[in-house]
Amino acid sequence: MNIPIPPSSSVLGLTSEEVIEGATTWLSNDGYLIGKSIVLALLIFVIGKWIARVVRNKIQKSMNAREVDPALVSFGTNIIYYVLMIAIILAAVQQLGFQTTSLVAVLGAAGLAVGLALGGSLSNFASGVLIIMFRPFKIGDFIDAGGQSGVVQEIGVLVTILKSPDNKKIIQPNSAIMSGSIINVTANDTRRVDMAVGVSYSDDLDKVQNVILDVLNADERILKDPAPQVVVAELADSSVNFNVRPWCATGDYWGVFFDFQKAIKQRLDKEGVSIPFPQQDVYMHQVNEKTETTSY
Repeated sequence: MNIPIPPSSSVLGLTSEEVIEGATTWLSNDGYLIGKSIVLALLIFVIGKWIARVVRNKIQKSMNAREVDPALVSFGTNIIYYVLMIAIILAAVQQLGFQTTSLVAVLGAAGLAVGLALGGSLSNFASGVLIIMFRPFKIGDFIDAGGQSGVVQEIGVLVTILKSPDNKKIIQPNSAIMSGSIINVTANDTRRVDMAVGVSYSDDLDKVQNVILDVLNADERILKDPAPQVVVAELADSSVNFNVRPWCATGDYWGVFFDFQKAIKQRLDKEGVSIPFPQQDVYMHQVNEKTETTSY
């Protein structure tokens, strides 16, 4: 339903003809330019977002084809995508007529305030970047870092997720990992198994040494090069202690360690070699007491 505006009426002191003429002029000039700017800004954002996704996917496929570490692929492609999106948003805002220089300054000040409030998170982020760059460990490695031990399941921007030997999920902040020593247990293909065997002082040490070597040589998991080392390490209070140091594949470490404990005990029992308990020798002396008479 159209309501005609009487020619004699006025809006803010203007006649209806002047209002219609002003609106027509605005629509033909400023309104057209504003609408054009909005449409172009939307096109910049939509097309730019599509281009950012394509670039991210292309880089991700290229890195996967080169067998780059999955953590580095995820982290690197996300950083590239977000940087592109920031540039696209600034371009779209600039198309609307806003001064991006002022906007960047405001965002910088806001970022500084947020950074001061989230100091711990920024520390974790910086540590995550260092982990990705220097790669002290990768997914699947067993590490001991920040007071926790486990298999690395995921390397994130803020946290690293571990799985403990008893199947617990450990979420470790990256700053805690990078603030101390990192022990990568599975970094190398081989490991040395350090064990100790104590025997009695009355046993033949050469015989014990040969028995230990026989037990080691019978285990196919023990490497021949480097050769196992069996040496007398300590003349302790109750026993003569041998250091037993064979080498094996990293994956066989605990199997070799546990199997040797049982095998060496059974073999020493068979050979008549004793494994002494901690003991102390007590010497008894006979003291002759003489009764002395004291006169006063």
